[in-house]
Order: sequence, then C-alpha cells, then structure tokens
Amino acid sequence: MSGVQTLTVPPDDGDQRLDRWLKRCFPQLTQGWVEKACRKGEIRLDGGRVKASTRIAAGQTLRLPPLPAAPAKPAPGPARTEPGDADAAMIQAAVLWKDQHIIALNKPPGLPSQGGSGQGARHVDGLTPALTFGYKERPVLVHRLDRDTSGLMLLARTPRVARRLAEAFRARETRKLYWAVVAGVPGPRMGTIRYGLVKAGAPRAEKTRCIHPDAVADTPGAKRATTDYAVLQALGKRAAWVALAPITGRTHQLRAHMAELGHPIVGDGKYGGSGQDNPGDGWGAQLGGEISRKLHLHARSLRFTHPVTGAPVSLTAPLPPHMARTWATLGFREDEVPEDPFAEGPP
Repeated sequence: MSGVQTLTVPPDDGDQRLDRWLKRCFPQLTQGWVEKACRKGEIRLDGGRVKASTRIAAGQTLRLPPLPAAPAKPAPGPARTEPGDADAAMIQAAVLWKDQHIIALNKPPGLPSQGGSGQGARHVDGLTPALTFGYKERPVLVHRLDRDTSGLMLLARTPRVARRLAEAFRARETRKLYWAVVAGVPGPRMGTIRYGLVKAGAPRAEKTRCIHPDAVADTPGAKRATTDYAVLQALGKRAAWVALAPITGRTHQLRAHMAELGHPIVGDGKYGGSGQDNPGDGWGAQLGGEISRKLHLHARSLRFTHPVTGAPVSLTAPLPPHMARTWATLGFREDEVPEDPFAEGPP
C-alpha cells in the first residue's frame, strides 16, 4: 500500500464526481473502497469530510489515505481486438459530423452503444479505435442509445469535452428530437406524458413499467419521467408518424411511454407485443404487410451549444433503411412536416 498523499485537482479535471476522478487516476480502486474511505473521513477535500458523489473543482486539495496496491499484471494474453476492416469502414461511414472536439454518429439499428450482458463484442464503444482520426486517444461516448434505436450519438475526443457535454445533458441544455412510427393514432395529436418509470422484475431487469404520476413518490425505485409527443402525419387510424421530445432521460422512456398510451412504437416487441389487433385497450406493435418488424425509433435531431467554441450546433440524422422504406410505403413525406413541431406549434 502507498503512504498518505495530498493531491491538487488539475485545471482540466474539475467539475466531476470525486469517485469517478479517483478511479480514473487510480484504476485499482473500487467503488466500495472509495465510499468506505469517505464514510470513515479518511478522504478529505480542502480539509473537510466529503462524499463519493461530491463534485470536485480545479485547485482543490485532496488528502488520500494509503491506497491499495495495484493488482499484479496478468500473464500476457491476446491483445485487445481492433475493429476489422469491415467494421471500421461501417463505423466511419456512420460519422455525420466532426471537428477537433466532437464526433457525431448516425448509429445503425442493431448496434449496441456499449458492451454488457448479452451485447457481445461488437458495439460502438468497442469500435472507437477506428474513430481516432489522428488523435492518440480514442473518443468516448457521451450518451447512449438502445441497441435497436438508430440515430444521433455524440462522442467526445478529449476527457474535458466529454465532461462538459455530459453536464449539458444532465442540465437539459441539449434539445433531442426522435421520430417514430406508432400503432394507431394518439389523441390528442399533441401532448405531454408524465408517467413515472420503475424497473420491472429483478434488480438488473432491462425493462421498465409506468407508474401514475401521483404514485411515484410512494413507489420504491420509481423516477419521474416526461415526454412531449406530436403526431406529424397519420395513415387513417392504423398508424402515425410521431415526433418525441424526451424532457427527462430514463431507460426505455419513449418506448414505455408510448406503449402506456396504447400506441406502442412499431417493431417494439418488448413493450408492445407482436399483434396487429386493437382489442380495445391498445394496439399491437406490428403492422404486417411490407412494414419491417424492426424497431421504428430514430434519434432524428440534436441541438446543443458547443462546449469549446460556444457556437450553436444543430445536427440531423437521415432515417435508417428499414424506416425509410416504411415512410415510402405509408406515404409519409419529410418535406411536409416542421423540423421541431413543439417550437412551431401543432402540426
């Protein structure tokens, strides 16, 4: 173990959680060790007690107790797999826009954002070595999309930009707009969904269920969630093209909210089932015929203030092939709808 040491937070490392900064500086530290050291007062920030979640600032002084030794290096094994030529070409073709600080992708459907249970080895984070474009360090994900959701994703090319963008997302200083096709036609044609969300089943379950807003405070684990929606075009009463603006960013929020309204997103077997009938309490999530069974949810546009230049940035991602075919089949026309229906009034 090391001895007691005192560190000063560098200028570029401010405005982030203490636990995350410590684990980045000392990879051998675990979350449990950091939290225990904070509870016992062994970690001090500017002489005072601190929590693992406390946000540190540049120039602050941190006193650390003796740290556990780094684990011995494992025996040499296979090197980290670099993306193959086909995967590298695919992820590079997905780049919509980039500058010295940020890369924006149009993520294909079916590609996970990160690895994890059941995700396999092929995911955006694992393909970032193909996105260095001359930088030594690979870019880092700023936010995530579900595996089957396509569209805009931001990656930061430096840790400082990653922190600033992450803070902008947390502070809701970004404007995200999704396009989806849903079964049936929601009424009214523009509204706000305020159902809370809670994980369903086991603690690590990858599904959420909706909770009435009045019951959120009394439901363990439930979090408030808000989504604005607007019907852009409709095919009779059978299906609708909707714009969705998530005000909060909960797991599966858009999918669970639309299913709760009785109008699941087309192709969403997890929340909308696979049927086509409307038995009176909601539609099934498949339209049949020429319509793809893939999820019809696309992160269409993203607006934010550039964290370095201060300039406004507005990005738009073209539809993936399966959704473009659905638009053609149903007669939906992109040039007939407003870019942001919530800013310009009801469609």
